[in-house]
Amino acid sequence: MDKRLIWLAVGSFTMSTVGFVFSSLLPSIAADTHTTVPHAGHLITVFSLSYAIGAPLLSALAGAADRRRLLVAAMLAFVLGNGIAATSVSFTTLLLAQIVMGMASGLFAATAQATAVSLAGPEHRALAISIVVGGTTFAVALGAPLGALIATVWGWRGTFGAVALLGLACAIVLWLRLPRGLSGTKLTLSERLAAIGRPGVASSLMVTFLYLTGAFVIISYLAPLAIDGAGLSPMSLPGLLLAFGVGAVIGNLSSGYLADQIGATRMVVLSLISALIVSLVIAFGLHFLAPNLAGLLLIGIMLPWGIIGWAFPPAQASRIVGFAPDVAHLTLSLNASAIYLGIAGGTAIGGRVLENLAAADLGFFAALFPVAALAVLYAGLRSYRRRFAATPAE
Repeated sequence: MDKRLIWLAVGSFTMSTVGFVFSSLLPSIAADTHTTVPHAGHLITVFSLSYAIGAPLLSALAGAADRRRLLVAAMLAFVLGNGIAATSVSFTTLLLAQIVMGMASGLFAATAQATAVSLAGPEHRALAISIVVGGTTFAVALGAPLGALIATVWGWRGTFGAVALLGLACAIVLWLRLPRGLSGTKLTLSERLAAIGRPGVASSLMVTFLYLTGAFVIISYLAPLAIDGAGLSPMSLPGLLLAFGVGAVIGNLSSGYLADQIGATRMVVLSLISALIVSLVIAFGLHFLAPNLAGLLLIGIMLPWGIIGWAFPPAQASRIVGFAPDVAHLTLSLNASAIYLGIAGGTAIGGRVLENLAAADLGFFAALFPVAALAVLYAGLRSYRRRFAATPAE
């Protein structure tokens, strides 16, 4: 393995940490900016939308640029965004910082995967991509709880400052270690989006979107769910995120093996059904259990919830690649955009639930989306089978 891939993974870790640590920062950000937690949730929505739009759009604009320069520029823009956030004096400034960070993250992610394949060679494409994407998994497992812990000591501004320092160190190493003259392939935006037209791809991207929407109706508002819904202390948030992150690593590592054993589609279906059950358990538990028992329930469910939640992405990615292996680099990039569109959608919906109902109601709304995803998955498979009289690779 080319050791330079590790630094691309570190870059993914750094950028993804911002997206996943927000769930613990929202109450303190809301208090300092004199707004509500649901309104502060717009920061997650803006970051995620900027990522989803920035990945294909900026990649199309800068597709033929030197990848070393492009990756470092994206990382430095991300560092700038974190610096703006850490020193912001208004909520509007924070929103602008999220746009900068989201666009930079989308560009970095798309470019990093393409660069990883170039460094490792086509025969090691899957391994190279998995290493870079693995940085995101460790952002959930380590970055988010560490960011939450930093926030308890130095405040939410300290979290953004720490991420900026890590990003700056990563940019320096990437500049020193990546080769010069590694040019990308220029594809127009329409050429990048054309992969959606491949059989099976559009419905799969919709399943990804719906799954992440349901998940982030709850995840984005974990802090009010834990504090207001389950009666836990704010000091419990780093521990909750750590338990969820450990589960994410287990789920991510085991998903590929299980998908090989039972089939990627069955693994996705199992993840969707499990997500539905977890959402309902959280909703009913917080509604009908005594506060002390509700808190214990939430603590106890974090590890299995992480396993379930992160068993989905590898299996779903395997399905999407199986539909169109020759354009895997494009479909995986589109899948990443669908993930962040889902995060944006789930955060927006969860915020409206909190504005009008109780934190305990988040689970009921979250449960609607795995059901919708199962319906889309079933309809997509039927359409695919009618067209080719065969099932996708399982």
